[in-house]
Amino acid sequence: MATFFNDFFGVTEDDVDNYGAFNISLINDLPLFIDPFLLFNSKNADYQALHKDILKYIVFLRDQVAAGTVNDDLVSAWFRFPEVKQNWFGFSMVGNKGSGLGKKFAVALSSNLISVFANFGKERISHGSHIEKVCLISDGVGRDNISDFTLNLILDYICRYTEAFAKDKIDAARRKTVWVEKSKFNYETRSWQRMQYDLPFIDGDYVLLTPKDILTRDENWINRGDMVRQFEDIPVAVPDNELRGQIFAYFDSVLIKPIDRLPNEQERAEAILKTYLNFPELVDWYIRLKEENGEQAKDISSEKVALTKFLFEHQVKDIQAQLLAETKFYEVQDTSYEETHQRLTFFRNVIEKKGGHRIFWHGNVAIQRESDLQILCKFIWYGTPSDASAEVNDGRGPVDFKISRGARDKTLIEMKLAKNTQLKKNLEKQLPIYMDASAAKKGIKVIIYFSASEKARVDGVLKDLGIEGHRDVVLIDARNDNKPSGSKA
Repeated sequence: MATFFNDFFGVTEDDVDNYGAFNISLINDLPLFIDPFLLFNSKNADYQALHKDILKYIVFLRDQVAAGTVNDDLVSAWFRFPEVKQNWFGFSMVGNKGSGLGKKFAVALSSNLISVFANFGKERISHGSHIEKVCLISDGVGRDNISDFTLNLILDYICRYTEAFAKDKIDAARRKTVWVEKSKFNYETRSWQRMQYDLPFIDGDYVLLTPKDILTRDENWINRGDMVRQFEDIPVAVPDNELRGQIFAYFDSVLIKPIDRLPNEQERAEAILKTYLNFPELVDWYIRLKEENGEQAKDISSEKVALTKFLFEHQVKDIQAQLLAETKFYEVQDTSYEETHQRLTFFRNVIEKKGGHRIFWHGNVAIQRESDLQILCKFIWYGTPSDASAEVNDGRGPVDFKISRGARDKTLIEMKLAKNTQLKKNLEKQLPIYMDASAAKKGIKVIIYFSASEKARVDGVLKDLGIEGHRDVVLIDARNDNKPSGSKA
């Protein structure tokens, strides 16, 4: 069953892997991101050149803002970019369409160019310049924004990288010469140009491959949360004793100190960020600390990418093959409700009895993320005659999936981890509200557990609510300590 890049384009997994690219899913985005630090810290001369090109563009933007030449039209042309959906990475729960870099990012970047980026390209503390600075200070600019921005600034390279593989490995009938907008910046005309490339092409669009060694998961190596967590260590690195004292004194002055308790985590984080803003050189000291431990970034990112590959490629393919060969999983059922129950039953059987639990484990560590469960659910709905919509909001908040065959046949699915602290409250209130808002007649809760203690907790919750054994509460045992030894990872 075609799910991943190699399936659709007639190449092997080894072809893609040996080229150094990630074998993307063409069914759903995968939660991976480009980390510009991996370009900066790489020994690959091409990557280092790409990072310098990124810095060149940032300096160009800063100088234009400083000169007062940037109007609304130029903000749109220089600061705003569409999402490059063709690389199939990000947070999209349905397909690969995202929002791109819009007004919020443009405002955050342009407003910081004169302050945080004032010494960009001429740093005296850190060893280099980093575009991640914009996410360190600006609230709401996260890893997906930095990844999208980086991808747009190296788009020509990614297109040429994909083109080289395509010409060597993919049949001409599965390729097409296409125009790619805003793929290269012309400093003479001060405008983005479109370029032509011979790329893999399917379902009316081209597809891009991305090198594995510039990808990460979770957070960029340089990120806001980490900067906050390491605040106590950063001022210690400042060689000026007087300045160090001023930093701690300022932090103490802006820290909210309630009379009846100690400052909470949010109050401390707010005071820390105010301190960084008041002493912007601290940001450079934080970056220098990350630079000096840069080799860890490569190792950690490589491990995370390998884990994602394991989770969403090999194990998904194994499960799909088992379901196709051994069950009627992909046959049409009478109603969305019966189809949902049969698909979940087959899926649970693979997880619990056919070694499929390995999809949630990396060594002895369980991968416990509801976002991963939702993406996996999208994979098991591939090939359905029903409309399987993810993160549907019908007026009272999003539900994980709505399975429908017309207006009168709807079934809702909520997928939850057993460890979720809001599980009982969710079971009591959430799904009935969604069912009412969608005019759906059926709703199913899927709960997955990874240990005996989690199972006991779920059983207790269900007993308290009087719904033990209810057909519409599906428990999935993903433990790795109670399966036959032959099925263990």
